[in-house]
Amino acid sequence: MNIVDKRVIGIVGAGTMGGGIAHLAALSGFTVILWDLNETLLNKAIDRMNGMMNKSISKGKMTEAEKDETLARVTTTTELGQMERAGLVIEAIVEDLDVKKEMFSRLDDILQPDAIIATNTSSMSITAIAEATKRQDRVAGMHFFNPPQIMKLVEVVRGYKTSDDTVATLMSISRDLGKEPIEVKKDSPGFIVNRVMIPQFIEAIRLVEEGVASPEDVDKAVTLGLNYPMGPFTLQDFAGVDIGMHVMDYFYEEFKDDRFAAPLSLKRLIRAGRLGKKTGAGWYDYNS
Repeated sequence: MNIVDKRVIGIVGAGTMGGGIAHLAALSGFTVILWDLNETLLNKAIDRMNGMMNKSISKGKMTEAEKDETLARVTTTTELGQMERAGLVIEAIVEDLDVKKEMFSRLDDILQPDAIIATNTSSMSITAIAEATKRQDRVAGMHFFNPPQIMKLVEVVRGYKTSDDTVATLMSISRDLGKEPIEVKKDSPGFIVNRVMIPQFIEAIRLVEEGVASPEDVDKAVTLGLNYPMGPFTLQDFAGVDIGMHVMDYFYEEFKDDRFAAPLSLKRLIRAGRLGKKTGAGWYDYNS
């Protein structure tokens, strides 16, 4: 049996989060294997890395040599089998449970037995995802926040069968990435941050629906009154209103609790965007 290299991290999915995690790992000295379905997606991820590092160079925070060294640590591929030598693979694909389970099953067949598979899901059941593998003790959540290169928190989430050793390893790797990890001890929908944040989003929308205040004034109240860096409507636009409603729907299905029901105005906002009735998909470019 081959022994996996703990300094090699595989990233499945080269979108905003996957590409960002890959960039973070390379900046932190890890060897990175970045996979996606086609070269176009992979090239876009590399372009984003280049853009961010060029800004750092212009500010004197990085040299051209350091940028070249970082990019040299990233290998892009459309062949999932290249993940075989990774000690840790972090999945960052679409938030669809069935799609994730299929990917974990494929990775389980490819990776060495002692490799860990983590998911960057923000809300979904780690236990359900792990059941697609034969290594449930070596599956966990590793939830980064956007942008991964900047945001300090990582939620390390236990599934029902996740081992103490797996949690300890992911906590250690998170620190090596320059992050502050927290352990989510129980596999509960939304973990910690989304469990707190989503009800705030819903209540903010309801305040607007009831005519209590405008989105702008709700944001101002939260930023100035609670000292949050951004208000709930600005944050929803930043994260993506579609993603927010997806999480609300998932919470509602899991908890069967009306507290998590997506407000009607959010559904109208998203429907209008999908029908092409607006140029954006956020609260500040749509008038209901």
